[in-house]
Parts: sequence; C-alpha cells; structure tokens
Amino acid sequence: MNKPMRFAIIGCGAVTEVKSGPAYQHAEGIALIGVTRRDLEKAHDYAKRHNVAKVFASPSELINDNSVDAVYIATPPDSHKAFALEVAAAGKPCCIEKPLAPSYQDSLDIVTAFKEAKQPLFVSYYRRSLPRFNHVKQLLEQGAIGKPRHVSWHLSKAPSALDLSGEYNWRTDQNVARGGYFDDLASHGLDLLAYLLGDFNKVHGLCANQQGLYSAFDAITAHWQHQSGVTGTGSWNFASSNRFDDVMIFGSEGELSFSVFDEKPILLNNAQGKQEFVIDNPAHIQQYHVENMANYFHAQQPHPSSGESALHTSWVMEKILSG
Repeated sequence: MNKPMRFAIIGCGAVTEVKSGPAYQHAEGIALIGVTRRDLEKAHDYAKRHNVAKVFASPSELINDNSVDAVYIATPPDSHKAFALEVAAAGKPCCIEKPLAPSYQDSLDIVTAFKEAKQPLFVSYYRRSLPRFNHVKQLLEQGAIGKPRHVSWHLSKAPSALDLSGEYNWRTDQNVARGGYFDDLASHGLDLLAYLLGDFNKVHGLCANQQGLYSAFDAITAHWQHQSGVTGTGSWNFASSNRFDDVMIFGSEGELSFSVFDEKPILLNNAQGKQEFVIDNPAHIQQYHVENMANYFHAQQPHPSSGESALHTSWVMEKILSG
C-alpha cells in the first residue's frame, strides 16, 4: 500500500488533543481525515484547531463513509462495544481506546466480531510501543536481573477537586467503569506487566469504596501469578494523601524499578552495581503506537497491542474486580 490509511475519530475529546490525535496526523502512512463527537459544535472546533478536513454528523455516517479506511474509537468505555460492532460490520480496521470494554464478555464480543470480519483490531495500550518500556523488556530478556521472581506495583493518589465536588464523572460511575480510576489507570499497568512478564495465569482481588465519594471502587488490591511462574501483587488506592507510582521487579540476580505513569528513571540493581536509564516519552504519547499501526498496514509487521492482548487484560481486570 502506497497510500496512507485514512483514519477518522469517534469521540475527539480530551485524550485526542495531545496524546493521540496529533500522532495520527504526523505518523507516516497514516492520515487523520475526519472526526465526530456527540457535541458537534465541539467537533467542528476540534477540526478547525487541528486542521482536520471533515466533521461527520454521526458515528454511523463516519463509519460507513467510503473515504474512511479505518476508525479510532476514543469514547468512554461503555460505548466501545456498540461502535466497534458497527465498524466490524462495515469491514474496516479499528483502534479502540483502553480499556477495551467495561467487562470481559463485552471485550470478547468485540474481538470475536473482528475475527469474523477478518479485520485487524488494535487497542490503545500504547506503553507496549514506548521506548522506555521496551528498554525494560530488553533488560529482562538479557537476564539483567537473572530470572524474574516477583513483581510489585503500588499506585495511589489523593481525591481530585472533581471527586470532592460530587459532580458527575464517567470515570467514577460504576455503570461505566466499575473499578473507577482502576479501570482507567491500572489497565495500562496490568497490560504492560503482561507484555513484560507474560500472560497472567491465576488472579485474585479485593475491592472497596473507602471514601463514599462516588459509586465505583476507590481501593483495590490483588495478587496473581504469571504463566511463567512469576508472582505479583498490586494495590491501587485513590483515597490516599499522596501520589505514588512504583513498580519493582525482583529477580534471582537483581532488581528493576520504574514508574508506569511518571517519567522517573529506570533503575537497575545487580552484581555490577546500580544503573540509571533516562528515556523520555514523545510529546504525543501515542506516537509509536500509531507508527506501529502504520508498520502493520504497510509492512505487515505485527503490532504489540492487539485485540487479543487487550482481551487478556480485560480478563485480568475482571478477575480482580470480582474478588
């Protein structure tokens, strides 16, 4: 294919302003040709500011327009399934924002639809494409800490002004995101750990709502085992006084530590001493994720974040939230 894949966005909201939208415009082999969202006035404003040629009147119009080769769904997760099934029925490739869907069953239905349509499905677990995490993967594969034995991740933050206000936030509405911020944030890290250490095998969780500020859970803990035998523990608390984001992988010959969201240095401690690696993220965080989609379409190179890999992450999350 010599022509760029022409993408259009359903839901050109906050995540598409800097994180993803410009990446679709700048990646060689990809073109962003249209957008839509529920508030069409905001869609026109987005298109004007980002120099996007077309605003579609509805998602269905966008999905079925012959000028659109592929669709990027960037809406809240409770709407992913309906839009995704329509894209699959139209016989077009699709990228969906994470998490794939609010439940494992909905995620499975989406993946099955694209399998039956024989169309590629990608999910925006873009950390699989970022250089800093691929450096962690390389260190693990090179045996920098020997054989990985255990991983621990703790993420916490204080309630936001929006949380305290009681105003509506879809991210903490249990009907949209049962795990609240866990769904939005922990999904990234759990998917990353599957990428670094292999698929999960056994998973157990404990969930609570400690603050009573919203309907979703705000405190979740879990323990698990990867198919490789590596054990793991995690805690995600959104009722704490301070922010922490720390991952530690313990190995037979050393340790690796890093942050999922913060651009802290990667720290390696082994028999050769302590090393620090500073690898900055790109200005548009989904840049390499989108470039890898271009490589898939134009060079038949596998993409690290597929519907299948995201489905596994949905299974892990559901196991944790089910207790």
